[in-house]
Amino acid sequence: MRVVSLVPSLTEAIAVTGGPDTLVGVTDWCTHPADLGGAVRIGGTKNPDVAAIAALRPDLVVANEEENRAPDLAALRAAGLDVLVTEVRTLPQALTELERVLRACGLPPRPRWLDEAEAAWAGGPADASSTAVVPIWRRPWMVLGRDTFAGDLLARLGVRQRYADHAERYPRIPLDELNRAGADLVVLPDEPYRFTADDGPEAFPGLPAALVSGRHLTWYGPSLAEAHGELSRALAAARR
Repeated sequence: MRVVSLVPSLTEAIAVTGGPDTLVGVTDWCTHPADLGGAVRIGGTKNPDVAAIAALRPDLVVANEEENRAPDLAALRAAGLDVLVTEVRTLPQALTELERVLRACGLPPRPRWLDEAEAAWAGGPADASSTAVVPIWRRPWMVLGRDTFAGDLLARLGVRQRYADHAERYPRIPLDELNRAGADLVVLPDEPYRFTADDGPEAFPGLPAALVSGRHLTWYGPSLAEAHGELSRALAAARR
C-alpha cells in the first residue's frame, strides 16, 4: 500500500505498525516517529498540496473530519483518490477508528501497542475530583468545549472540564470569564498552542496549572499506551 497521512497521530500509528515505508506522504506537522523514511512533506493539515498528493499516486489518503478541511478532502476525491476520514470524539471511538485505518492500510488491525493502549485505559470515566479550564489557544483564548477526545481522556482521569456542556466544541471565552468560571485547575497542553511554564500559568493567578503533553492529550495512536501515566503524573503534580 502507498498511503498519504494528513493526521499526525495516524501517521505515527501507521508508521509504527507497518514501518515508515508504508507512508509516501505526510504533513509538515507529522513528527512521530522520528524516522519517516522517504515520505514526502505535502503541506499542513489545513493546507495540504492536493497536486503533490495526487502526484504520489497513493492507494489511500487517511484524514480526520476535525483535523482536515472538507474542501481539501473533496478536492482529493475529485482528483480520483480514495480518502478515508476518521471521526474521533471519545476513547472507544479512537480505538475502533484505529483498527479501521490499519485494516484499510493492509496492516494488522490489532498491533501490540493498540492492546497496550486499551489496557492502560481500561474502565470508564473516574469520579470527578477536579474541575478544569482547558485552554488550547490564546489571543484569542479558546478552550475545550463539548464532545472532544481530549475532554473524554480527562474525564477518565477524574477531571471535569468546565465547558463540557458548552454549545460549541472549542468556544472562545474571554480571559476574565475563564478566571470567574469556578474551576480549581487549569490544564495547559503544549499543542496546538505551545503553553509553557512562562507562557500560560500567569494568566490564571491562584489556580494550580498542569502543563501536559499535547501529544498525550490529543493524539490517538501509540502515544495512548503511555498517555494515561503521563497525564496522571502531570495532573497529580499540579494538585500538590
